[in-house]
Amino acid sequence: MKQDNSRRYFLKKAALGSAAVTSAPLILSASKDESILMQREYDTKVFSSNDQIQLALIGTGIQGIFDTKAALTVSGIKLVAACDLYTGRLERAKELWGDAIFTTRDYREILKRKDIDAVIIATPDHWHKQITIDALKAGKHVYCEKPMVQEWQDGQAIIDAQKASGKICQVGSQGMASLGNEKAKQLYQDGAIGDIVMLDFYNDRYSAEGAWQYPIPPDANKKTVDFDTFLGQAPKVKFEPKRFFRWRNYRDYGTGVAGDLFVHAFSTLNYVIDSHGPNRAMATGGLRYWKDGRDVPDVSITLYDYPKTATHAAFNAAFRINFIAGSGGGSGFKLIGTEGEMEIGQNSVSLKRSKLGLVPGGYSMISFPEAMQEQIRRGYAQQNLDTRTSALATGTTKWQAPKDYKGGHHDHFYNFFTAIRENGKVVQDPTFGLRAAGAALLANESYYKKEPVNWNPEEMKIG
Repeated sequence: MKQDNSRRYFLKKAALGSAAVTSAPLILSASKDESILMQREYDTKVFSSNDQIQLALIGTGIQGIFDTKAALTVSGIKLVAACDLYTGRLERAKELWGDAIFTTRDYREILKRKDIDAVIIATPDHWHKQITIDALKAGKHVYCEKPMVQEWQDGQAIIDAQKASGKICQVGSQGMASLGNEKAKQLYQDGAIGDIVMLDFYNDRYSAEGAWQYPIPPDANKKTVDFDTFLGQAPKVKFEPKRFFRWRNYRDYGTGVAGDLFVHAFSTLNYVIDSHGPNRAMATGGLRYWKDGRDVPDVSITLYDYPKTATHAAFNAAFRINFIAGSGGGSGFKLIGTEGEMEIGQNSVSLKRSKLGLVPGGYSMISFPEAMQEQIRRGYAQQNLDTRTSALATGTTKWQAPKDYKGGHHDHFYNFFTAIRENGKVVQDPTFGLRAAGAALLANESYYKKEPVNWNPEEMKIG
């Protein structure tokens, strides 16, 4: 495997000392903790008013506003329009970005405008496919929030539409282009953790807001909310503000914890280890606490199998979400290998390498006579096992983003807009987006079917 060669290269390179090491300085030089500052350089070019990328926002909700704020931190970007089905959000758009921006409830009016170069699509999941395809056909570059699709079967249509349009399409898992992801990928390729054995991902929450029980404005009614358009192809139901403002809680419009949270982890995992994804999933869980009308679980545990490939060994991944975590909450993303582990965040990466115990201790020797114990110890000593294992016991090394780092969200949009200007590539194109979304949505397939589900990561389909 390629990873075997990378591991040997890592050991050799690290032994040379910090002057000769790029991605792993002093990892094996001593058993101590070390902190290293990561760096990011940005293009400081200033764009004239005639050279700006004109941007529109479709879906002016929570994520849409955060996306747009991040997009506008990139030089040469101007927001000119916003769309939403609730009038209060259009008022909010003007508060944030000025009365001069064009606002509408009909996204098609935005796609007709010739002064718009790119759109952010931050609508409920069940609208992603249609609006993304319509925008690409209208000649717009697209930044589509994750998950790219509500159903995995819809992904290929977006891939085809992007190729036919020739436009840039970035899927919005906002940490993808972060310093943390880039450093983790570099370390993994250098063999820092050996062969991957397991991924441990969890997200614990302990608040109504964290469990998607978002506030409902008092003026929500049939006049201020275009509920029929919101429903789209979903089953027709009577006007219900909860379904509009808390749409993540319903299978008709969202994708549950898998589409909202698992997909971030799959994006990072597949990027770091150059994988196309898992080939099997088995999910369990339930609705334990937030019984407010929602029909998706608030506790979810899914186990995934990854097959052996040229870039990684066969391994297992454990994904866990708890929206009623009495501990108070927290999250983690950890790659565990045969020779170390990495904990990955957008702003930091921690690498821990420990001593592997290959020589038996008192626990397993206690049943043998003293003379036999001594004979066994001599036999292990002749194998010279401690040389390698001692080299691995190096404590924890942490790579940290500088204080002035603009963040992974900025970097993801910087990647998107740079690709538009230079006709380049994005870090999360529709094919990558489908592989991340498809893997995440396997959790829903398995949970509702109550059985394991197989996935073909190359062809991006179930079976």
